Amino acid sequence: MDKFSFLNAVHSQLIEDLYQQYLKYPDSVEPSWKAFFQGFDFALEGYGEDMIADSAEKAVSAPVQMANQAAANGKIPNEIEKEFKVLNLIEGYRHRGHLFTHTNPVRERRQYEPTLAIENFGLSKADLGTKFNSAKEIGLPTAVTLQEIIDHLEQIYCKSIGVEYMHINNVEERKFIREFLQVNKNRPQLNAGEKTEILEKLNQAVAFENYLHTKFVGQKRFSLEGGESLIPALDQLITRSSQHGVDEVVLGMAHRGRLNVLTNIFGKSYKQIFSEFEGKEFEEDVFSGDVKYHLGSSKKIKTANGEEVAINLTPNPSHLETVGALVEGICRAKVDNKYKDFAKVLPIVIHGDGAIAGQGIVYEVAQMMTLEGYRTGGTVHIVVNNQVSFTTNYLDARSSTYCTDIAKVTESPVMHVNADDVEAVVHSMRFAADFRAKFGKDVYIDLLGYRKYGHNEGDEPRFTQPHLYKLISKHPNPREIYKEQLISEGIVSKEILTKMESQFKELLDADFDASKEIEKNTMDLFMADDWKQYPTSVKGAMVAKIDTTFDISKLKELAVQMSTLPKDKKFISKVSRLFENRLKAIEADNLDWALAEWLAYATLLAEGNNVRISGEDVERGTFSHRHALIKTEDAEEEYIPLRHISENRFDIYNSHLSEYGVLGFDYGYAMASPNTLTVWEAQFGDFMNGAQIIIDQYLVAAEEKWKIQAGLVMLLPHGFEGQGAEHSSARLERFLTLCANDNIVVANATTPANYFHLLRRQMKWNFRKPLVVMSPKSLLRHPKVISNFEELATGHFQPIIDDATIDAAKVEKLVLCSGKIYYELLAKKEELNCENIALVRLEQLYPLQNDQIEEILNKYSSRKQLLWVQEEPENMGAWSYILRNFRNTGIDVIAPVQSGTPAPGSHKMFERNQNDVINRVFGRQDAPAKRPVTA
Repeated sequence: MDKFSFLNAVHSQLIEDLYQQYLKYPDSVEPSWKAFFQGFDFALEGYGEDMIADSAEKAVSAPVQMANQAAANGKIPNEIEKEFKVLNLIEGYRHRGHLFTHTNPVRERRQYEPTLAIENFGLSKADLGTKFNSAKEIGLPTAVTLQEIIDHLEQIYCKSIGVEYMHINNVEERKFIREFLQVNKNRPQLNAGEKTEILEKLNQAVAFENYLHTKFVGQKRFSLEGGESLIPALDQLITRSSQHGVDEVVLGMAHRGRLNVLTNIFGKSYKQIFSEFEGKEFEEDVFSGDVKYHLGSSKKIKTANGEEVAINLTPNPSHLETVGALVEGICRAKVDNKYKDFAKVLPIVIHGDGAIAGQGIVYEVAQMMTLEGYRTGGTVHIVVNNQVSFTTNYLDARSSTYCTDIAKVTESPVMHVNADDVEAVVHSMRFAADFRAKFGKDVYIDLLGYRKYGHNEGDEPRFTQPHLYKLISKHPNPREIYKEQLISEGIVSKEILTKMESQFKELLDADFDASKEIEKNTMDLFMADDWKQYPTSVKGAMVAKIDTTFDISKLKELAVQMSTLPKDKKFISKVSRLFENRLKAIEADNLDWALAEWLAYATLLAEGNNVRISGEDVERGTFSHRHALIKTEDAEEEYIPLRHISENRFDIYNSHLSEYGVLGFDYGYAMASPNTLTVWEAQFGDFMNGAQIIIDQYLVAAEEKWKIQAGLVMLLPHGFEGQGAEHSSARLERFLTLCANDNIVVANATTPANYFHLLRRQMKWNFRKPLVVMSPKSLLRHPKVISNFEELATGHFQPIIDDATIDAAKVEKLVLCSGKIYYELLAKKEELNCENIALVRLEQLYPLQNDQIEEILNKYSSRKQLLWVQEEPENMGAWSYILRNFRNTGIDVIAPVQSGTPAPGSHKMFERNQNDVINRVFGRQDAPAKRPVTA
C-alpha cells in the first residue's frame, strides 16, 4: 500500500531501534513511524499475539515482523489499519479542529474544506460502534467506541475554545498542551465561589459601561461592551500567575476597554473617572495631561488567593501596538535590576484584532521573544477581537486565516475563545499562565467577541456593517448569559443577583455625585515608587553646570584596565593590535572618541550605575570604532572588557534589524531604570525615522502627557561625507522642532572630552531627560578630535565652545556652527591664515545656553556679520530653529540650497556643494553666490 511505502527497503535493525526510541520518547519519532507503532500497539492490545506470524521471525520483535510483512505484502491487518485511521482522525482534530469551533458569538464562521467528517479519514458510519484502543491517545483510560472518541474530540477541540499548537516543534511543549486540553474535556473545574466571583467581575464590567453610556451620552470612551469577559480574564490571569511566583505585572493596551480595566482591575476610583469625563484640568499646570483612555496607573493588589502583586498599566498613545515594545523593555529592566528572575515579572499586551494583524511593530516585538538582550520570559498576548477594525471588516483587514497568525513565527500556542463563554475564557487564561510559567514563551489568546457600538460611541457602525449590527443589537451581553447559566445550575438566585446589581449601581451613583465636588483632576502616576527620589519640576536645572569630574589617577587606571586583554585568551591579530594601540594612545595621553566613550561608561559603572547599550551592530560599532564585545579566534567566546571593572551591570546587545520595536523597548527600559544609562544607537542616524512614532509620542511628549521621566540616550550617527541621502542626516531639524518646555536635550559634541562629560551628566543630574546626540562618523578617527586625561578628569560639559585662537577685536565675521563642519571650516581657516573670522561651536542645541550666547555676542561686538553655517540643506538642519531663537541679531545662513533629500547621491556633487559652503564662509572669489539646485 502506498500509505506504508515508507516501510520498504528499511533494515530490520533500524525498525527495532526506532521502536525502542518510540517506547521511550514517542513524540521524538517521525510522524509516519509514530503512527505505525501506535497503530500496532493499539491493535495488538485489542487483538492479541495471534496477529503475529508464526514463523522463524519469532526471534524478531513483533513491530519488526509487522513492518516486514507490510513491506512484503503491501498489506497490513484490517484491525491495525482501522487503528491507523482513527489515529489520523485524532491528528485531524489536533491540526484542524480550531477551524470548526463555536467561537464566534454573533455570526457563522467561514466554511473550510475538507471537514472532519469520518469519511475523509477512510472510516464510515458502520465503524461508529466499534471500540478502538486509540482512545488512549486522547486520555481515555480504555478502548471506547468511535462515536465516543468523536464526541470527546468535539468537546476538546471544537466547542468554545479552538486551539492551535501543532505548528510547535518542541515535543515537550506539545505534550504539555495536549495533556492540559484533555483534562475535563478542555473545560475549567470551578467551584461555586469561583463562579460567583467571575459573575461579580462581569457585573462590574457590564454595569460600569452601561452607567457611562447613560451619564455621558455620546462622549468617547471606547467601550468594552461585547468583550466584557476581558475583566474576569485579567483577574484570573493575574491570580493564576501569582501562584506561579509572579510578583509584578506590566500591562500594555490601547484605548478600547481601558477605562474598565483601570477601574475594575487597577482599582482607580469611579469618582476620578467621572471627574475626567467632565474635562477638568489637571492639578499641575506644567503638565498638559492626556485623554482619560490613554493614562497609566500603578497599584499593589491582593489576588483572590491572598498574594500581593504589583500591577502597572503603561500609558499609551493612540498609535496602536506601540506600547507593546515599551512593556517588554519595562519588564526586562525590572528583571535585570530588581528581581533577577524572569518568572517574577509578567508582561501582558492587549491587542485589537485589526492592529495585531496590520501593524509591523507586532512582528518586531514578537521576534524579541528569545533574543538575549530583549527576552522577558514570555508574554501573554490577549486580542480583544471585535471582528471590525474601525470600520474595516475582518476580510479586508488581513490575508491570514486568523489575526493571531503572527504566533506561528515564534511557535507560540494560540487559543481562540468565544468571549460569551466566560468559563472558557477563564480556562484559556489559566492555560496561558501555566504554559508561560513552564516554558517562558509567548502565548496568544484570541478573545472573539464583538463591538456593541461604533469605533467610538458617536460613530454609526451600520454605515458599513448593517447586517452584523442587526445581530449585535439583539445579542445578550456576557453577564446576562452567565447569569442565566448560574441560575440554572443553582449557584445563585435571582434575588441575590438583583441585590448585587443594585448595590453596585448605588456605589456608582454615590461616586458620580462626589465627582462633582472635584475642582481639578489628579494624575494617577505610573511606577511612581521607582521615581520618588527624582523631582517632577526641573525648571532651569538643565542649563546649570553639573560636576562630572573624576579622579585622574583612577581614570587612568580604568583606561589601562579596560584596554588590556587577558593573556589566556587568543584574539584575531587585528583585535590584538587595536587594543595595543589603545594602550599606546593612553600612554601618549591622546584619547579618541571611542576611548572617551568607554571611559564615560567605566566611570559611571565605578560610581555604582549600570549601563545598557543596544541597537544594530553596537557591539563592534557600525564604523568599527567601539569593539565593546570581542570574540576569541577559535571558540568565538565572548569577552566584554567593561564587565571586568565593576560589579555593576554593563550590557551591550546587537539588536535584530528593527528601529521602531527596539527603540520602544529601550525607552521602556529607561522608564523603569533610572539608575541605568540606557543607550540606543542607530546604525545610521537616518534610520531613526523608522521609529518616529516612539520619538513623537514618548521621547518628547511623555513627560507633559503622563509625568514620566526617562533618561534614554539616542546616538544618531550624523554627518555629510558623500555617502548619499540615506547615510548623512539624523534629521536634526525634526528633533529641534519638537523641543519645548525642557523636554529633551539635543547635542552635537565635537570633542571626546565633551562627549565624555555629556554622557556622565545624564546620570549626575537628579532628574532624567532623554538625550539625542548627533554622533560623528568621520570624527571617530579625525586627527584633531583628540582629548587628554586632564580634560576628562577636571573638565565639564561645554554647551558652547568659543574660538580660543583669535583676537575678538579683529573679528569681522562671527560664525556659529555645530558638529563636523567645524573641522572643515577650521582647516580652511588655517589654510588661509584668516584672523578676522571666529568659529564658535554650539555643542548643545537644546536647551540653548542663552547667558553664554549673550556673552559670545557681546564679546564679538565689533563684528560686521553674524552667520549660521551648516552642511545640511537650508530647509533642514538647525537653521530654522536658530533663526527662531536669534530673531533680533541679524543672523544669516550659509548652507546648501533647499532640497527634498538630505544629500546628493553623487560623491562629486557632494564635494562641490560642501566646498561651496566653506568657500562662501571665507568670501572666496571662486565660490558662487548660490550653487545650482541640480547637477
